[in-house]
Amino acid sequence: MEPCGGWDKSDPTALKASVTPRDRLADFKVGVDNAIFSVDVAENRVLVLLVQRRREPAIGQWSLPGTLVRRGESLEDAAYRVLAEKIRVQQLYLEQLYTFGGPGRDPREAPESFGVRYLSVSYFALVQHEAVQLMVEETEDIAWYPLDRVPKLAFDHNEIVEYGYRRLRNKLEYSPVAFEVLPETFTLNELYQLYTAVLGENFSDYSNFRSKLLKLGILSDTGIKVSRGAGRPASLYRFDYEAFEPLQDKPMVFI
Repeated sequence: MEPCGGWDKSDPTALKASVTPRDRLADFKVGVDNAIFSVDVAENRVLVLLVQRRREPAIGQWSLPGTLVRRGESLEDAAYRVLAEKIRVQQLYLEQLYTFGGPGRDPREAPESFGVRYLSVSYFALVQHEAVQLMVEETEDIAWYPLDRVPKLAFDHNEIVEYGYRRLRNKLEYSPVAFEVLPETFTLNELYQLYTAVLGENFSDYSNFRSKLLKLGILSDTGIKVSRGAGRPASLYRFDYEAFEPLQDKPMVFI
């Protein structure tokens, strides 16, 4: 019988022999890495939480907090487990970011043997810096790093940080992510400070920001005024999720 497509159908071993290592299905381990951002409005900056690795691979290098997913555990549960192990906070925003799975992204992979591959399903979280307590362990170094001072991280975690920060900036433009981490009631200046810390002081002046938000009709005035520092007492507002519903996912809502 004539060979067909490079292998002989009459020979059951021919197909097996024609499959190279590169044709075999990959075996995967799945990890979760969290880019946890905090907004330090006092210093007008965004920080990311890093941990120093105490075991191989990349021992001694800084990295994002992460874990391999356990049997019977969902990706989201793994992400929340990492958060609970590293920080204590009442209010936060968490969202799945992206899956990083390029060959060779983890030094535990052995490209020459086409062995186990390591995927990272990344999440990004947003918290208020003043409201977070770090869960420090004796065997682990953990610290907040300003985004402009992030060192060379293990694996591809610098790429995850950059991707997460871009997502955070985009989310602020059209979603109520800022209100997920603010207290239930807040002043307009507190909200503005959060936006300027993430987007930069040039994104909008305070007057335009205040005017636009009030015209949207998504903030409810509580009727309460507070004095915080110098100046006149400021009104406390509450975010109205029901009023925001018609505006959901429309670009450039908040800026």
